[in-house]
Amino acid sequence: MTNRICSICGAKWIDNQLYWSTGKPGKDVDLNALVCRNLPSEKAERCVNPAKDQEGGIGWEERMKVINAALSEFNL
Repeated sequence: MTNRICSICGAKWIDNQLYWSTGKPGKDVDLNALVCRNLPSEKAERCVNPAKDQEGGIGWEERMKVINAALSEFNL
């Protein structure tokens, strides 16, 4: 079993699987879209996310679209 923790954001991988702080499995590209892409260059260089230079993933804009769509069902 291999464990890895990012010294920049605290993300945790167990056997190359990213786990969110909730304990649920996550996707490296989603972490990249949410956090890694937004890091200043000096911190980005130390990022250990294997997907840090990849495009894609569900970022903040996409998450807001999902939230707004769910809220519209309640006419808020």
